[in-house]
Amino acid sequence: MSSGAPTIEQALECFLTGVSRITETEQVPLLRSSGRVLAEEIRAPFSVPSFPKSAMDGYAVRSDEVKQATKEHPVSLRVLGEILAGDRVDGFRTKSERGSGSASSDGTSLTAYRIMTGAQVPDGYDAVVREEDTDYGESEVRIFKGVSQYQNYCRVGEDIREGEVILPEGTLLGRTEIGTLASMGIFRVSVRRKLRVRIICTGSELLEVGAFSPNENITEEDGSGSVAALTGTVPPEGKIYNSIAYMLEASILDAGFEASHVICRDETEEIRDAILEASEEADVILTTGGVSVGKKDLLPEILEMIGAETRFRRARIQPGTPTIGASFHEKSVLCLSGNPYAAVANFDLYFWPLAAGLTGCDAFLPTVEEAILVTPYEKVNVMRRLIRARVENGHVSLPAKSHASSVLSNLMTCNCYLDLPEGQKISVGDRVTIRRFMFN
Repeated sequence: MSSGAPTIEQALECFLTGVSRITETEQVPLLRSSGRVLAEEIRAPFSVPSFPKSAMDGYAVRSDEVKQATKEHPVSLRVLGEILAGDRVDGFRTKSERGSGSASSDGTSLTAYRIMTGAQVPDGYDAVVREEDTDYGESEVRIFKGVSQYQNYCRVGEDIREGEVILPEGTLLGRTEIGTLASMGIFRVSVRRKLRVRIICTGSELLEVGAFSPNENITEEDGSGSVAALTGTVPPEGKIYNSIAYMLEASILDAGFEASHVICRDETEEIRDAILEASEEADVILTTGGVSVGKKDLLPEILEMIGAETRFRRARIQPGTPTIGASFHEKSVLCLSGNPYAAVANFDLYFWPLAAGLTGCDAFLPTVEEAILVTPYEKVNVMRRLIRARVENGHVSLPAKSHASSVLSNLMTCNCYLDLPEGQKISVGDRVTIRRFMFN
């Protein structure tokens, strides 16, 4: 390993150089926009709420008329009517409300409206008294506790003001964003087209899941597959199932992107043709295997053959030191290790920042934070290393017993990577850096 190899930060900077944001957009119904990236800034077409409304069941009042009210000295108000949520109150006229009834010190009648939560507060009334602080009167109500101006009262624009930016371009749409747009009456949105990813898994030993079974009654369409399909089948000697593709593709699909995969034997022409075909449609090409220095590690040679521009090759990180980042026909190519853990760890390092750049959405950037180590780790690494870990309530533990690059299953107990610096001993109680898994 060359001491001049870049750090992962340097490698990532080189890899992202020249990456252009996807410009193609489409309009989709609001309920189909979850997980999509907003392609334009959205400003509020009106204020929310668009009318003053009651925050609870009670009586709409003029705060200055009841501010002295107590249980010992209640204030009586004539009830002019009842307003339910959804009622129109534009016909109510405050000037005509003066008349017979309890009188204030200036001789005018004191009035109120019985009002329900969410109902519009009529003009001239600036607070709501809770039902619990009254005698529940119907034609006349006694107020036992005063209120201040705008108490229990939702003002126009309290949530959103007309004209303000409610969602900037590049927002990842989720339930809160969709609910906010729905409150504006917006039922279609402009989103960036989905990121397209093609995964090319190299290795003559790889077998497609479901491709080998002694029982040929496997049916994917109706889910009524054979027992062998449900419980798994031992592959032929020398073969292994292509687990990496399924892990990477599942992660990409979880992000709302498009993904597909193909297996190539360790043959130069076959891998080359797969990359050339992928470059016609995909925004990102991922490969697994063939990046080291073995007899069948063909990716460096193939990238040079097709004229790809290598952005980085080998980085100071374990696992996945031989990872390659390249560009071909303005498409990003990320060549990962064939070992499952090394592949997924370096996929997380490089793919998500690339996805953020291509979509213009920072929500895809990995979360890096500090936590307190609670599990001993005695080894001092000669190179920076990503260790499988689990963080809860600011404390990180190491539930995985094996840290081998070929081991995959123990990731199920983990939700982050412990990012260990090279040549540094860490102890229980130390503050350490972690990288959370995306869409875990």
